[in-house]
Amino acid sequence: MSKIQNAVIGSVRTVIGWVPAGWLPGGAPDPLIERRAAIGSQASRLDGPLKVAGQARFAAEVVMERLCHAALVHSTVTRGRLARMDTQAAEAAPGVIMVVTYRNMPRVGPLPLMGMADLSAVGNSSLPILQDAQVRYNGQVVAAVIAETQDQADHAASLIQVDYEREPARTVFEEAKAHARTPASVLIEKNHVSVGNAERELISAPHSVDNVYRTPGQNHNAIELHTVTAAWEGESLVVHDTTQMVAPSASALAKLFGLKKEQVRVLSPFVGGGFGGKGLWDHQIVAVAVARMIGRPLRVTLSREGVYRIIGGRSPSEQRVAISADAAGKFSALVHTGYSVMPPYGACPEQYTMGSRALYDAGSFEIVQRHVDLDIVPNTFMRAPGEAIGTFALESAIDELAHGMGMDPIELRLHNIAERHPLSGTPFSQHALKQAFDDGARRFGWERRRTTPATRREGEWRIGMGCATGSFPYVRMPGANVSITLRSDGTATIACSAQEMGMGTATVQAQHAADRLGLPIEAITFELGDSALPAAPMAGGSSQTVSIAGAIAAGAEKLTLELLRLAGNASPVAGLRPSEVRLTAGGIASTSDPARNESYRSILARAARDAVTITAAGSAPLEMFKFAMHSSSAVFCELRVSDVTGEVRVDRLLGSFDCGTILNPKTAASQFRGGMIMGLGLALMEETLFDERSGRIMNATLADYHIPAHLDVPQIDVMWTGIPDPRSPLGARGIGEIGVTGVAAAVANAVFNATGKRVRDLPITLDKLLTE
Repeated sequence: MSKIQNAVIGSVRTVIGWVPAGWLPGGAPDPLIERRAAIGSQASRLDGPLKVAGQARFAAEVVMERLCHAALVHSTVTRGRLARMDTQAAEAAPGVIMVVTYRNMPRVGPLPLMGMADLSAVGNSSLPILQDAQVRYNGQVVAAVIAETQDQADHAASLIQVDYEREPARTVFEEAKAHARTPASVLIEKNHVSVGNAERELISAPHSVDNVYRTPGQNHNAIELHTVTAAWEGESLVVHDTTQMVAPSASALAKLFGLKKEQVRVLSPFVGGGFGGKGLWDHQIVAVAVARMIGRPLRVTLSREGVYRIIGGRSPSEQRVAISADAAGKFSALVHTGYSVMPPYGACPEQYTMGSRALYDAGSFEIVQRHVDLDIVPNTFMRAPGEAIGTFALESAIDELAHGMGMDPIELRLHNIAERHPLSGTPFSQHALKQAFDDGARRFGWERRRTTPATRREGEWRIGMGCATGSFPYVRMPGANVSITLRSDGTATIACSAQEMGMGTATVQAQHAADRLGLPIEAITFELGDSALPAAPMAGGSSQTVSIAGAIAAGAEKLTLELLRLAGNASPVAGLRPSEVRLTAGGIASTSDPARNESYRSILARAARDAVTITAAGSAPLEMFKFAMHSSSAVFCELRVSDVTGEVRVDRLLGSFDCGTILNPKTAASQFRGGMIMGLGLALMEETLFDERSGRIMNATLADYHIPAHLDVPQIDVMWTGIPDPRSPLGARGIGEIGVTGVAAAVANAVFNATGKRVRDLPITLDKLLTE
């Protein structure tokens, strides 16, 4: 995050801007947009039967001989030094093999932090791991107990006694703001953007709002706990992990432990939810190092509390959003500034201003984020990082402005939707947000909303409607590789190290490969979750589907060339160039004369081959620099608020999405609904209770950290425009995170419509509605 990065990215965008679109990836629409069979069908999850039958093997279920288990001991102070650590009772406890502290932990360096400087880096924290007596945050690992069983390890860990020499710690958000840092960039975007004089426009405009919105920290709560099973076989390492970065983790572990890449194998065929939290953390490093020490396989499974202690989550934020408009409702100024936590040893900013940069036109802009340094476990990405909380602030402010102007909030939004990127002037690759609003409002029955708040009620319940816009950028990661093996029996295997965290990766890519190769989906096998396969990038930023799709498309081109070579002069397709044929109906055929064709079986038989295998990499994602590419949504909410208890009951949610081609309506609807449920948690209940006196998370269990349960989730309707993006593989954009964005604001705006009370601090709990 530097000025040099800003200069490099800016130069790339300038150069790419001069290059004709037809010369770049996505210069011509993917031909599969117009001719598809499996893509767009409601195929059921290929891994569904395995999971229902209990045959899908997760990292905690790997069977190994002489497997032992670890329990971690966490610091109970925020800053200081270990003054005394008594491990004798633990070492004498039944089944204990070893107690590991900084005194006997092997020397390992810090993990390189993930970021633009090193796209292969996966570290969430650069802090040392059991390397010294220093305590740097409350919950830090200070010891590990290794035993024959998990129960024995847990019991022995409870016997360790620790005394600390406490040191002053930074734990108060408000105090730390005075020393906040202003980074040069946030992800790949320049941080501070100033266009015109927004503060002056705010003063002179006939209509304006200017408020502060606050969101709490949140913790990851994937249903599958973080688990790693590490085993050394001589100088080779095998790791079974719950990770959303299979190949990058293998590469990082090889560097950290002085191994060659081929000596490390990371396996993760199934992951029970990731959401940004299943990266490389302290427990994996401890497991690998200690397994080597004791010469036995070792499993570390974090307790639920352990996840809260050493796995980062969403950062708290304080955001100022100010918007002014002229008499016709056109925005003359948009200000979005604020603070979030990102300690210098962390890697993951909370990019809450990104939506404000791309959604709406305004005469002037003032946008900047500041990082607050606190002594905490480093925060990490959490589903729709930044955009989830940023859209709450932005879309609440727009609702407030619409109310003050006496204008319908949808009308105000549509009046200001950008036709090109508001800051760069870059054209959108495809943008149908207006259609998403029109379609959603019609289905939801927006016309029944009362414009005057607190005027609709049924008994003790006040009823209201609200809406909001959601946004999430398109990302296609570099470094996606696949192998394609085509066999003479008409079957094919696609393989790469990609991650399956419940999104339906294997299913959707099998559908894609079926259409790309001209085979039935039943003939396709998709292998993933193994670093020994061609490397795929991490799954994050709603990027995995298009990243792998780009690699498969490149592979199909390479396979076509190889098939034409193997076909030889005796083939009906002899003399044709790759651009003159396509893979279809179990073979290769001329595009201009489909009668000139030959089956794969025939080509391979003539070449005396049982199979042909190619490996290919996706093209550089230059379309991201040529065009503004975003998934967007219109979110609608209807709810009730009790006059007696203040409780909020959401009755209906509707999400209308513009995300390009929907590759599988069944899995997509699940993704959208899952995201919207997380948005409900953000709006109404999720909150990490951080004690600023001690620096400790106080609600580190699911009994105290509330997430939506079945009775909290209403009827959720999802719909989409289905308009392909002509610049992306398959015409698709990401759908994994867009469902979260906009939901919190839609709920907050519905609460205002129901009660006349504006809540600007999440979550919206009953005490905030009962207080006058």
